[in-house]
Amino acid sequence: MSHEVPLAPEPLSHQVWRGATLRCPKCGKSPLFRAYLKPVETCASCGEAFGHIRADDGPAWLTILVVGHIVVWLVLVLEPQLSWPEWAPMVVWPGLALALVLTLLPSAKGIFIALIWRSKGPGSEREA
Repeated sequence: MSHEVPLAPEPLSHQVWRGATLRCPKCGKSPLFRAYLKPVETCASCGEAFGHIRADDGPAWLTILVVGHIVVWLVLVLEPQLSWPEWAPMVVWPGLALALVLTLLPSAKGIFIALIWRSKGPGSEREA
């Protein structure tokens, strides 16, 4: 009779990090997305299902929260020190905000997918 010691659950931080780096939260080997924001139905490596998980507005909220803090801080710190033409801030700050949003949004969605998957939530409005 063998007495196997059950494995300790993997830390949440590892799974969230994998989601943030756009990898499968379970194994970390395969991509989490098949397109810019479209999750794979199942992981190619471990077979875990992700297609049913809907992150809805969570990733947009997190992205706006982070980008807003970065851009507003930069505006408050740099604007008084710069002598740009009047049109420059109207191009630079929205352009920077747009670039940051497009860069961070997939990672935010990966974080939310990892959190929903880890919590074993149904991931959609249908009952589990």
